[in-house]
Amino acid sequence: MLSVNEAENIIFNLVKPLNHQKDIETVDLLAATGRILASPVTSQLDFPHWDNSAMDGYAVIYQDVQQASEEKPAVLILVEDIPAGYQPQSNIQSGQSARIFTGAVMPKGADTVVMQENTRKEGDRVFILKAPNPQEFVRHRAAYYQAGAELLPAGIQLNAPEIAILAAAQCTHLNVYRRPRVAILSTGNELVTPEQTLQPGQIVDSNQYALAALVKQSGGEPLMLGIIKDEPEALKGAIADAIANADLVLSSGGVSVGDYDYVEQILESLGGEIKVSSVAMKPGKPLTVATFNIPNGAIYFGLPGNPVSALVSYWRFVQPVIKKCSGIAEGWKPKFIKAQTRENISSNGKRETYIWGKLDLVDGIYEFSVAGGNKSSGNLINLAQTNALAVLEVGKKLVNVGEEVEVLRVY
Repeated sequence: MLSVNEAENIIFNLVKPLNHQKDIETVDLLAATGRILASPVTSQLDFPHWDNSAMDGYAVIYQDVQQASEEKPAVLILVEDIPAGYQPQSNIQSGQSARIFTGAVMPKGADTVVMQENTRKEGDRVFILKAPNPQEFVRHRAAYYQAGAELLPAGIQLNAPEIAILAAAQCTHLNVYRRPRVAILSTGNELVTPEQTLQPGQIVDSNQYALAALVKQSGGEPLMLGIIKDEPEALKGAIADAIANADLVLSSGGVSVGDYDYVEQILESLGGEIKVSSVAMKPGKPLTVATFNIPNGAIYFGLPGNPVSALVSYWRFVQPVIKKCSGIAEGWKPKFIKAQTRENISSNGKRETYIWGKLDLVDGIYEFSVAGGNKSSGNLINLAQTNALAVLEVGKKLVNVGEEVEVLRVY
């Protein structure tokens, strides 16, 4: 049985990001949210596009107003009003000024903007009551970005700020990585779909829906293959199809040591090389990871059948794998932070233990609350609103209320 760190090192080293030449597709800007940029983006526009005003006020020549004060204001002739979106017609000469608004193009000759609060207007004259700093409130062309330089690098996720930048740069079509294809299947004679009438002894297959949701949230494309009965030939056929058509395969159930747990022997019969067969963690001990010598290089994850165990295993190992596979350059590794616990957290200390609950930031300090109710790995109900897992290392049996605990953030 591998330690969690040993299993992590093996699993993460198996993963190869999508190919930046073969695994890309072009999408329009409105479809790009959440996607991973596959090629660097440049723009032919400077930012700002032209010198413009950062304030409502008056465009002036600094030398005309550098000595201005309330006692001795500088008096300038107004020659033009310049609203945003208007091309100035005047060339400001000494002794002149133009009324200007935020975002408007600076007129030629002017080099400074005096905010309107420091002025007084009388007819066609403006009185400057306070000397500005040189070039104050002027946003210069290309101060933020120069045309032709790299605007956004490859390997980043496109979220709202990046989408705004791309829109402003008039980049309407983008090369992004395709989403990793993740096949999902559940094994077990006892399983039924949510639509079926539940009979005595049967269990609704919630894992497939949870894993599909998690795959989407991780940036993957879930391929739901349904429930496969505990029949070796049916299971072998389903797994063979899955590894041939997906980058990753997730199954839940069938990876323990019961009489109907066939997954590992089927993987080996299909040429799979078992890299991980169990991990010293609780919940989530029965974890099978296998690779295949096939062109698409699929990786198989056999997750435990118990709902909490399946999700904890996913958060700990599979979520980072999908993110790394997706082509994201950084930030794919698990994120651990320190938090104060609001309750005592205990473990038998024999395996690395994960306690599910909720992480909150309170007055600048992270606090972790344990989920209420029974802590059984079969208790799906108290997973609701879980966003973090407290981690107790091997040998650690108790963390008292108010003490610091390491927490894996999962959302």
